[in-house]
Amino acid sequence: MSNLKACIFDLDGVIVDTAVYHYKAWRRLANQLGFDFTEEQNEELKGISRIESLKIILNWGAVSKTEEEMQALATLKNTWYVEMITKMTPQEILPGAKEFLELVRANHYLTALGSASKNSETILRQIGLMHMFDVLVDGNKVTKSKPDPEVFLVGAAELNVEASACVVFEDAIAGVQAAKTGGMKAVGIGNATVLKEADLVVPGLYEMTIEKLENL
Repeated sequence: MSNLKACIFDLDGVIVDTAVYHYKAWRRLANQLGFDFTEEQNEELKGISRIESLKIILNWGAVSKTEEEMQALATLKNTWYVEMITKMTPQEILPGAKEFLELVRANHYLTALGSASKNSETILRQIGLMHMFDVLVDGNKVTKSKPDPEVFLVGAAELNVEASACVVFEDAIAGVQAAKTGGMKAVGIGNATVLKEADLVVPGLYEMTIEKLENL
């Protein structure tokens, strides 16, 4: 793919794994509301916005709340989550992520973060990778959840490159679908049978090379 100019990275599950913190915070909220849910169910929340995640969880517990109550619950969950992520360290960067970011930047590719998280800047500062991204697009800049391609299209626009010149790195089905809908290449991070819509699937960024990137 000779016209490739930019790499857009999801955060959770690609650069770091904060899923455990989301799970703990959401589960604490569910327990407070009188029910529980499993780690398997938690997988369904990957790549989904905070309010959409809350709606799914409330549905699991057959709990009904007003819009105002849902906003308060989402804020409470986020407070607990932020308390946990502000203790994160560079040791929590996923294997190969820092090295691959260094590699793509050394080869003059632009880099952007494309995440639903509203706490992405906090996380990047904690793990020491803020300087690795030319552009940061997260839940504070966009309103539509993946599989809507908004987060990636805003990233391409801020980098001033065409969508077709971007490749997205994603661990969630919704994220891969968002990339493809936006007219971008997609590299799935995880299981090839799950992320079958991606152009390439690797178990982690430690398996990525410039050759694989250029051959997309």
